[in-house]
Amino acid sequence: MQQKIRVMVVDDSLVFRSWLIQSLGEDSRFEVIGYAVNALDAKNKLPLLKPDIMTLDIEMPGMSGLDFLKTVLPSHPVPVILVSSLNVRVFDALAAGAVDFVRKPEEGKRDAFLRTLKTKLAMGSNARVRLPQQPAAVPKAAVPLPRFNVAAGGGGQIDLIAIGASTGGTEAILEVVRQFPAKMPGIVITQHMPPGFTAMYAERLNRICKLEVREAKHGDKVQPGLILLAPGGLQMRVVRMGVGYSVTCTEEEKVSGHKPSVDVLFTSVAANVKSRAIGVILTGMGADGAAGMMRMRKAGAYTIGQDKESCVVYGMPMEAYKIGAVCQQASLTTIPQVVMARLAKSS
Repeated sequence: MQQKIRVMVVDDSLVFRSWLIQSLGEDSRFEVIGYAVNALDAKNKLPLLKPDIMTLDIEMPGMSGLDFLKTVLPSHPVPVILVSSLNVRVFDALAAGAVDFVRKPEEGKRDAFLRTLKTKLAMGSNARVRLPQQPAAVPKAAVPLPRFNVAAGGGGQIDLIAIGASTGGTEAILEVVRQFPAKMPGIVITQHMPPGFTAMYAERLNRICKLEVREAKHGDKVQPGLILLAPGGLQMRVVRMGVGYSVTCTEEEKVSGHKPSVDVLFTSVAANVKSRAIGVILTGMGADGAAGMMRMRKAGAYTIGQDKESCVVYGMPMEAYKIGAVCQQASLTTIPQVVMARLAKSS
């Protein structure tokens, strides 16, 4: 008999906490071994309960969920799934070591919320907790990026870079793109994220990176020096537009269980950009992106997969690697160098 996943629930709302404990308890995969009414309560109980994974609200009276992560995770590195309202502090919490997040449900959407949360709890219980004091990026002086000059109309033989990620991806994407210089081919990114959060995440990247970063809108042109992030709740594709490319962002069904889907993005890049693209698949649970990356490789694109050791969850990159879709595996710290070396070679 498979051992149950031991879950701890942390939320200051009695009504929501009770409902969540009951709902998880009805699933044979989980055992709710305890709860906390606030972050300070969780800090005291965590060493005693020793859960496999915990849910954590961010906004709570007294110690916030973010403060809890900063003070407690270094000594008790347990995987944490954030359960939060639409809040920009989610990204600070992910940077502090939380594995993933689920948006608190609106009325009438609790079933969908529970399905998502249960999936993330099941997969996240084996996730690698990455703490901020662990060096996330090699100092630029130690590993200089290869020189690459992008022309005004495109990047030599590479017109576009496509990146896909899920669990752990918000920080992984940041660590990759923050090392890129301002002069790069256009970059398109799909990160599994609900509506509302993608706009906030694009703003966060834009503040930190040398490139301009925007949440994509239907019809946006793919341009050098610009990163377009797939909007939550829509499917984003790359299409031909004259001699260049643009993106479509449309309301459709989920593909590979996601909207936006990495498979949708990668498949469109394979069909329309072919060998003039680089594909990068980063940390994430499940298999979204593997089939699309295989199409990219068959179309002549150069494909890169994050290695197991640097992934929060070695799911999507593993599935892509297993089917032969990955030209080269690399650690999170060296992926920017691999990309830049490929651009230098092709231009």
